[in-house]
Amino acid sequence: MGWKRPERDMSDMGSLLTEQRNPNSAELDRLTSLELVDLINSEDSTVAAAVARERETIAAAVELVADRLGRGGRLIYVGAGTSGRLGVLDAAECPPTFGSDPDVIRGIIAGGYGALVRAKEGAEDEESGGAADLRELGVTEADVVLGIATSGVTPYVHGALIAAREDGAATIFLSCSPVPDGAVDVDIVINPLTGPEVVTGSTRMKAGTATKLVLNTITTSAWVLLGKTFGNLMVDLNATCDKLRDRSCRILVETAGLSYNEAAETMERAGGHVKLAIVMARTGRDRADAERLLEESGGRVREALAAAGVDSSS
Repeated sequence: MGWKRPERDMSDMGSLLTEQRNPNSAELDRLTSLELVDLINSEDSTVAAAVARERETIAAAVELVADRLGRGGRLIYVGAGTSGRLGVLDAAECPPTFGSDPDVIRGIIAGGYGALVRAKEGAEDEESGGAADLRELGVTEADVVLGIATSGVTPYVHGALIAAREDGAATIFLSCSPVPDGAVDVDIVINPLTGPEVVTGSTRMKAGTATKLVLNTITTSAWVLLGKTFGNLMVDLNATCDKLRDRSCRILVETAGLSYNEAAETMERAGGHVKLAIVMARTGRDRADAERLLEESGGRVREALAAAGVDSSS
């Protein structure tokens, strides 16, 4: 496919932080392999600090997402290119880790799922495409839509956010370029400024790393608030392979003081549900009674144990 003139005026793109040249890598093509590794590592080391500066807005996003998920809503990521892939990735990893319904956290990427494995960069240019793809999911006021545009200007993402607001959903915008107050009409703006990339404009690098950190933090923290862990143990995991079945048994060994064989037997009686097995083992209750304790505690193991009058430490 040959080059064609941009369909919209992009003359201000050079002012975007993610499109600026990084003076630290100006002589990139002169470096040795070790010098390249050191430079990229040095630039990457700044990402966590950029994310940390957004701690309060990220915490606000966590509370918003936890509230909507706790009331039966969904979290829907929208992005193009690397941003879209990272949203889909985070959504895909929540069910095995936290036992969540795959429909509760969804990822939409410009160009559809084929764009996960083959870049379809032109798909990001249409606001109407983002709005249409979002509305296919039947978004309502119960949901949260999180648009990811590291450059800050992706039309596909802005179109989806506009549609989300029109349909009453809560909205969050994540960008690694400066977003002036009021520039985007959303509930929360998360704005980690990671600076110019080692390879100019390649936001799969620092901006992508920042995006992964933020998304991990939001979903992990929201699920923790909703009782998906006991201490730091993933007690709502879906044990769909031998590794995870083994992890389930080891969690029970650690939290209930059982032998491995006893843990496996208890897991079988609990139907493979780790948190249920913990409550059964720690309280001595049968499955039905343990299920009642968990239901009354909102699925929180610590509260279920406390309600049964037993030690609730993890």
